[in-house]
Amino acid sequence: MKPIKPLLGAMSAAIAVALTLGAPAANAQEATKIKFTLDWKIQGVHAWFYLAQDKGYFKDEKLDVTIDQGEGSAASVTRVMTGAYQAGFGDINAIVQNAATRPAETPVMVYMFYNRAPFALIMKSDSPIKTLKDLEGKKLGSPAGAAASKVFTALAKKNGIDEKKVEWLNMAPNLQEQMLLRGQVDASAVFSATAYMNLVAQKVDPEKDIRWIFYNDHGLDLYSNGVLVSQQLVKEKPQAVSGLVRAINRAVKDCVAQPDPCIDNLAKNEPLINKDIEKQRMLYTLKSLVLTKEVGEIGLGDVKDDRLARAITQLDESYGLPRSPAPAEVFNRSFLPPKAERIVKSPF
Repeated sequence: MKPIKPLLGAMSAAIAVALTLGAPAANAQEATKIKFTLDWKIQGVHAWFYLAQDKGYFKDEKLDVTIDQGEGSAASVTRVMTGAYQAGFGDINAIVQNAATRPAETPVMVYMFYNRAPFALIMKSDSPIKTLKDLEGKKLGSPAGAAASKVFTALAKKNGIDEKKVEWLNMAPNLQEQMLLRGQVDASAVFSATAYMNLVAQKVDPEKDIRWIFYNDHGLDLYSNGVLVSQQLVKEKPQAVSGLVRAINRAVKDCVAQPDPCIDNLAKNEPLINKDIEKQRMLYTLKSLVLTKEVGEIGLGDVKDDRLARAITQLDESYGLPRSPAPAEVFNRSFLPPKAERIVKSPF
């Protein structure tokens, strides 16, 4: 019976060594948790986020990402500022406005999606509103927190519109086009990608039945939605930010190359969507807002600093910001994958 103690001792030592060696490996596999807010309810323009999640691209980057629906592009910025979310899909113009007053708390954009801002005013084709000046004395509709209504001040000041003569009515996002068509508002401030396909879904021809006034065609040259992250995440988990951007960029390229599987995957996450409508929405967005000539030059996710500086100046002049943030305060390209990985051939 004498060998029992040495044997037990040897076993205990072996177990201790195994546990010691196993601990770092387990810790190395621990994923960084990120709560990610969308700008709106689930639509085709969010397909890449869910593809990155379901194809394991986030997991490949040691990320555990939870995706929630949003309440507006400007509201996404607020959600991250409160600490409720670490990242999201939101509007860079709202970042500029917040950075002017609360620079230490405002998130930073790390991947630009909408190279051309989708902000537009829509009205029925037979509407007496034919110019921006005609908006005075009219009722405009928008969901609370929507970026298109937030940036309207910049458009108004640029075009000599007296905002005091414009009445605003807040509404639920899913009622925006319906209330316009019913005559409950004279015009609506919209995201073109959302409104265009919502109108199609209601059997309205967006080209013939609706008049469009795009902000970028009337003195503004703004960027818009992209991936934004909290400053805390940047400082404490920079590798997680790089991984998040890398995974999303990978998924975007997949969706450009093969739209159908991308939308099929989205439908698994939200079975109530109309796949045909959401595919059209995704393709419309890629064609009109994402895969622009500029993106062909600089690649997905990036911006031109001189253009961003002009956009910030326009916002500053329009809002009378207490200070004008530098482009580097609102956009950080250091987390972008190499340009070669961000160049895609447009199918349009």
